[in-house]
Amino acid sequence: MGRKRKKRKREVDESLLDSLFTIEKEWKQIKSIVDQSIDPTIDGKNSELIAQAKYLFLLREARERNISAIRYSK
Repeated sequence: MGRKRKKRKREVDESLLDSLFTIEKEWKQIKSIVDQSIDPTIDGKNSELIAQAKYLFLLREARERNISAIRYSK
């Protein structure tokens, strides 16, 4: 039973890291577009803030679970 639980935890941790890196990339892309815009729209700013909030949430979750990206690198 312990092995199955460890494997499941590792899969969830890897999935969390994948999501974290994906959201970080998305947030940085949106931020770059908004920063380069002459007249950024409210929707653009809102999208940036939502992506930032998602990233920070996932980052806190990774810290809470004591996940290291180095440990799970492939």
